[in-house]
Amino acid sequence: MLSLGEELLQYQNQEFLSFHTPGHKGKREFFEGLNFPEQDLTELPGLDMLHTPQGVIDKAQKRAAQVFGADESFFLVNGATAGNQAMFLSLAGIKGKVLVGRQSHRSVMAGLVLSGLEPIYIKPIIHPEFHLPLGYDFKIEPQLWGEIQGLHLTYPSYYGTLSDYKPIVQGRDVWGPNVPILVDQAHGSHYLSKLFPPSALEWGADLVLNSSHKTLSALTQAAMLHVQGERISRSRLRQSLELLQSSSPSYLLMASLERAVEFAQKGKCWELLFEAVQELHQCAGKVLRILNSEDQGQYGIEQIDWSKILVNTSSIGLAAPLGVDFLRTHFRIEPELWDQENILFLLGIGNTPEEVRRLTEGLVAMVQWFESTKRSEGTTLMPCKDTQDFTEGAGLPLPPLRLTPREAFLAPKCQIPLKESLGKIVGESISPYPPGVPWIMMGEEMTPELLEVLLNFPSNRYQGWDNPEQGIWVIEEG
Repeated sequence: MLSLGEELLQYQNQEFLSFHTPGHKGKREFFEGLNFPEQDLTELPGLDMLHTPQGVIDKAQKRAAQVFGADESFFLVNGATAGNQAMFLSLAGIKGKVLVGRQSHRSVMAGLVLSGLEPIYIKPIIHPEFHLPLGYDFKIEPQLWGEIQGLHLTYPSYYGTLSDYKPIVQGRDVWGPNVPILVDQAHGSHYLSKLFPPSALEWGADLVLNSSHKTLSALTQAAMLHVQGERISRSRLRQSLELLQSSSPSYLLMASLERAVEFAQKGKCWELLFEAVQELHQCAGKVLRILNSEDQGQYGIEQIDWSKILVNTSSIGLAAPLGVDFLRTHFRIEPELWDQENILFLLGIGNTPEEVRRLTEGLVAMVQWFESTKRSEGTTLMPCKDTQDFTEGAGLPLPPLRLTPREAFLAPKCQIPLKESLGKIVGESISPYPPGVPWIMMGEEMTPELLEVLLNFPSNRYQGWDNPEQGIWVIEEG
């Protein structure tokens, strides 16, 4: 077996075209002048300190706040994960409730465990063609604003769809003027021009998280957290970040964030990519179902970020994994993610129009190959039933919440056969992946409908489930 370093080199030598994170796509232009390993340093004289910045780090963070439109910005060296967790800890002065989108990143669950807050989950809308959670239709009753400590939203979704949150802000300003709105804008770090939707800071969010490595040029694990207004205690936020982040921060990560701020303002590359993506839709969109502007205004989708290209292959009868094999083998194209019927391609600041045109060529060739295979073999390569099963589970009512995530995490547990878990309080969170939306969260009660679906769903498709073959962890009774 090769070592990790050897595997990395072997992968690098295959020279795949990157349509996945990180956003720099391995282009050296973003890192000229950064020297590794000589500059793999931490806090030394003249280099400032991340948790009490007064010098160069303070200057770089203030520059980030200026560019992104925040009152204050914080560099994150433990990824957007630490940012999501810190957002919840900044609310934890009073035990209470928080509204949370059900399709939130798994670091949000960790934030709930750390903070002890009680979630009120909001279900996403499942798109009937893509079978994915792509939108929300929010209806927050006025009295609920007086019961919650905060509201956590994801903008955009992993797949590049955005819901209309402006009415939420308007409702907050009338009925809950002191309630902070927290936004995980991890996949929207590049929202700085008219080519893209507005940043959540523009429509009134209090805390906004950017995973700067996903679409901008920062190194993997580098992110930013932006704050504005007076609803969030700055001292509590700083304490939360110091609690969660390394005491030996990587200066290469922070230097890459500083550079990412400057590269983010160069919009010409995005203009050229936009033109190439329009050509992709015009060409490949004739033979494949691609999420596009016509999907706006339905299923809770207000806008679509064109830099995420979501292709559904079931429209032609092709199982997506086979399509991915074709693209990787014949075009050296590496997507971000795929399930049984969808393939997601992510653009970043490091992509070029030529690479997008190569993707267009690959998608058209994939369809031609598949049509030829059907004619010659007289068979179809249909997706399996996994996606239908996911839709069944996602369409069920949310299980009753019996314990907060923190209470469930800390409670004594035992492992029992899945078939015996009806009515038990579950001690782990179970999410089919992709897309990663939990069917049941720790602290919720197993229902008859959900148990039936779990018993019939492939056991290799889950995140969070410790060991499906051995059973399920539940809270001990008594």
